[in-house]
Amino acid sequence: MEIPDLVRDALGGEDVELGVNLGDEDVVCLTPTRTLLYRAEGLLSDEKVQEFPHDVEWLDVKEGRRKTKFVLEYVEGTRKFGVPGNRDGAVLELLLTGILRADGVTDPDESVAGAFRFSELVLIVTDERVVRHIGSAVWTEDYEEYPFSDLTGLSFEQGNVATEVVLEIDGRPKRIKTPNEQARKVQQVVENAVFDFYGVGSLDELNATIGVEEDGEGGHEDTEGSSDIDIGGGIDPLVSDDEERSPSIDGPTASGSSGSSETTARAESRSRSDSENDTASGAAERRERAADAGGSRASATESGARSQGSAAASQRDLDAVESQLAELTTAVERHNELLEQQQRTIKKLIEELREGR
Repeated sequence: MEIPDLVRDALGGEDVELGVNLGDEDVVCLTPTRTLLYRAEGLLSDEKVQEFPHDVEWLDVKEGRRKTKFVLEYVEGTRKFGVPGNRDGAVLELLLTGILRADGVTDPDESVAGAFRFSELVLIVTDERVVRHIGSAVWTEDYEEYPFSDLTGLSFEQGNVATEVVLEIDGRPKRIKTPNEQARKVQQVVENAVFDFYGVGSLDELNATIGVEEDGEGGHEDTEGSSDIDIGGGIDPLVSDDEERSPSIDGPTASGSSGSSETTARAESRSRSDSENDTASGAAERRERAADAGGSRASATESGARSQGSAAASQRDLDAVESQLAELTTAVERHNELLEQQQRTIKKLIEELREGR
């Protein structure tokens, strides 16, 4: 954990032994004689350091929905500060480490391994002892301690509602009731501290070492489950057949006959007349087809020109739409950035108001 410069300036030659990060840049630091609370610069307050000496008359803890408040009573008055609710356990252990040392309950190099609060009962486990305090406050001068060096037996007796931690001191049992929902955690902390003190690895080994045979077993099982989800499907192709038709064109046939010369002459005359008529009719038909072809070419040219003009107009419209869309996207992104910045500012302001800063 990085120590802020303002905290270093307030140490006065002492060292920081422990620290708890409160989120953002706020921290709580433990020195041999004081607890230092550092508050970073915020919307409602400047950067600052608050000092809380360890020679307190009593310590109380008030839990809220989001914040926990620590109240320290001194001869000259009361001091208090608040921390986020998810950091209160670590801060309580840090505070109790300093207070127990100042009261002479623990040694200067002794640390708190765990602190538990059950209504008006507070159970403190250190590296070398168990301390019990009963009362409305978390800590006063009214307490009992059970040093590990005097331990002659350790066991845990589970009931329907509570589990008793049985500490046998010089042959006399001291019973501490803990709720079953937290009994496993309490047992682990007590066992770890005692095992480390005596250099053993189990409860049976401990009791054999200190001369008392007691069985204490506990365990839990973890179960794991998994599920698989199969996703399947298919796509059937669509197939269609095209049919084509070819039209047929039929041409007529002609036949001729012979007769008298007059008839022949008349026939030849009619033939020449028909030929001339066919020639004139063919020329007229060719002129009509030429006129139709010219009209078709003109119509096609005009249609192509209209098509090219329509395509050019469509491209201009598309370019204009894309340009407007790009401008709108830029404006929306900037608006979102401003909203996110405002939300961060409001969140920070709410946090500082809740912390009483």
